[in-house]
Amino acid sequence: MAPGALDGLLVADFSRVLAGPLCTQTLGDLGADVVKVERPGEGDDTRMWGPPFVEQGSTYYLGLNRNKRSIALELTDATDAALARRLAERADVPVESFRPGTIDRLGIGYDELAETNPGVVYCSISAFGSGEQAARLPGYDLLLQAMSGLMSVTGEPDGRPLKVGAALIDMICGLYATTGVLAALQARERTGRGQHVEVSLMDSALAGLLNQASAHLLAGAVPERLGNRHPSITPYETFRASDGDFAVAVGNDAIFARLCAAIERPELSSDERFTTNAARLEHREELGAILEGAFHGEPAAEWVQRLSEAGVPAGPINDVGAAFAFAEALGLDPVWEVDGVRGVRSPLRLAGTPAAARRRPPALGEHDDELRAWLAAD
Repeated sequence: MAPGALDGLLVADFSRVLAGPLCTQTLGDLGADVVKVERPGEGDDTRMWGPPFVEQGSTYYLGLNRNKRSIALELTDATDAALARRLAERADVPVESFRPGTIDRLGIGYDELAETNPGVVYCSISAFGSGEQAARLPGYDLLLQAMSGLMSVTGEPDGRPLKVGAALIDMICGLYATTGVLAALQARERTGRGQHVEVSLMDSALAGLLNQASAHLLAGAVPERLGNRHPSITPYETFRASDGDFAVAVGNDAIFARLCAAIERPELSSDERFTTNAARLEHREELGAILEGAFHGEPAAEWVQRLSEAGVPAGPINDVGAAFAFAEALGLDPVWEVDGVRGVRSPLRLAGTPAAARRRPPALGEHDDELRAWLAAD
């Protein structure tokens, strides 16, 4: 197997649950040697999160921890704490997600490590930052979706606020953490010095609001729930056909004209209510009723095919199984398998130093003997 882009990089993973493990798994996919430090007897919280479980454990844990070795260390035990410190001192990139202040009390915080290893790139992931008040707040994705405003813009207008169906804030945070680590490593190449990379779930959640945040900051808007509609583009939503829903994304006036032709209503594109996106937004309800009436008579698959052939972006509402089948049909090869454990392939496709699944997710403490011997050696 060809070396990855980060071949030779040692990552000490003191994180747990999702954001940190996703960051370290991504680094591992890119070739880094990742050592996952876990609590004896319990391990990462996600080992217990299920069902579903398979022979190798919780599917939640298995989806976030490939390309790692596991060592079980009790950080309140002097002997194990000394091994943890030695691992952190040897690592290019320690990653931790303890409550602010905890890692410093354990003797493996950034300031202490940087004294002996000024090149260390140290990544801290927190829920709400490192302030005194923030340190007391629990950091779960559901709470962040609620407290960041994301749930306020998710759901039907007359319904309850809803969370996104995956741990989106954790994922965004993990990816920002990965970006920060890679940027700091590049800076180290230039300066010879590492630095402390800090990423919080709250910062990541606000950044993830994207155009909704920009609308508030620049125009004072307070976005509301619109269901599957877009606040700034229309028609950009789902519609009901005779047998179910499908999605249509009209991003400009030319596409709207093609949509009108495809539903055999070409006159709509010259109707002053609909000639521009701004006009369509003003008359969104009228346009929506017209389109719903047009789409109601044929199956969703028929409309997706007809619109796609007309150059109008449209797609089915796939379940997860259908989504993987679709990706496979496109030739994306979306699944990696290592030792019988299947996982989602890394979306990073590097031609010269490809990402790869080199190790299945480890059992708790699976590599204790080899890692303890290595850490105990001078």
